Amino acid sequence: MDRELSATTKQVNKRKRYWQLGIAVALLALAVFGFRTLITPTINREALRTAVVEQGPVIATISASGVVVPEQEQVITSPIQARIEQVLLKAGEQVKTGDQILLLDRAYTQLAYDKLKDEQQLNQHKSVQLRLNLRKTLNQLASQLTIKQLRVKSLQAQLQDEKYLLKIGGTTQESVNQAELNLRIAQQELSEIQQDMATERELLKADEQELGYTLAMQSRSIEELQRKMEQAEVRATHKGVITWVKNEIGSTVNAGDVIARLADLSSYKIKATISDSFAEQLKVGGSTIVRINDTDLQGIISSIEPTVSNGIVTFYVALQDKAHALLRPSLRVDVFVTTASKGNVLRVKNGPYFNSAKGQQVFVVQGNEILRKPATIGVSNVDFVELEDGVKPGDVVVISDMAEYEHTEKIKLK
Repeated sequence: MDRELSATTKQVNKRKRYWQLGIAVALLALAVFGFRTLITPTINREALRTAVVEQGPVIATISASGVVVPEQEQVITSPIQARIEQVLLKAGEQVKTGDQILLLDRAYTQLAYDKLKDEQQLNQHKSVQLRLNLRKTLNQLASQLTIKQLRVKSLQAQLQDEKYLLKIGGTTQESVNQAELNLRIAQQELSEIQQDMATERELLKADEQELGYTLAMQSRSIEELQRKMEQAEVRATHKGVITWVKNEIGSTVNAGDVIARLADLSSYKIKATISDSFAEQLKVGGSTIVRINDTDLQGIISSIEPTVSNGIVTFYVALQDKAHALLRPSLRVDVFVTTASKGNVLRVKNGPYFNSAKGQQVFVVQGNEILRKPATIGVSNVDFVELEDGVKPGDVVVISDMAEYEHTEKIKLK
């Protein structure tokens, strides 16, 4: 027979059920927490690179490769076609103004020089002959002129006599007419001789001018050849260092061929190259930073080559301190071309994370955890990255490569 439980028994059973339910809930919570602990990734703190968010300027740049070159380099070319006879100085040697670098064989040019001298003397002799021939011709014409003048006077007298005789009836009109005709012919011949003399003088003047031009051109050619023969003793025109010299003794060079390069190592510039995809961001006068080890040198783009070679654009940077102690010929440097500049913004040191980040987010260290937070990434350079929002000054941001955790909300630190 069933009996109703007492109030005390019911109270005990009720408490017992509460305890059982509480233990079950506790075990369930413990299981959930343990599972979450098992699936939450963990990173060793020592393997992370972090940086503190701060305020400061960020100058956006694009990177280029550069090499230090002398600001001024003289290209020495061969003044003549010649054979290299002797090399007196080698690449790398310092020179002073007037130092001889190499010697060219001048035999071929000497022959051309001697030929021009002979032609000049021949033309000078021709000029003398012209004057002598003119003098002879003028003397002959002068003699003929005198004879014609005497004949004209004689015919004038005969005409007067004929007119007088006609007046007194001693001759006929035909004789007077004939005397007049003879006088006109003689006067015409006299005029022709005078014109011949004037023409001969003009011809002489023209021939002398032509010869004068020829002699002047020959003189210039002789002076040029003489200067080239002097330049065959190839000498430095200013103080510097030989960066290259054609040292193949016995080889033949043509006029205009480069035979040596001379650089002034007291000042330098940067020859930089960059992908043509950044060509539109380059402009003459644009600011640049040239980094040598940990030293930054300021500069501006002085010129940009108009042609693109194999997808590469070449430009030159003029340095503010073009004689800095770290500058050396052919030294490889990093060049950063400024594209934008921001003043007092939130920034963090650049690192591998920002090179691989695919979204607008950052990982912030909070105690023993790393939390993924949305953040807007702004302008950047090789040193700093702007964070427009999502962080505040003093936050510690992970800058290591976090590509494998880009979808993870929380990461444990150990």
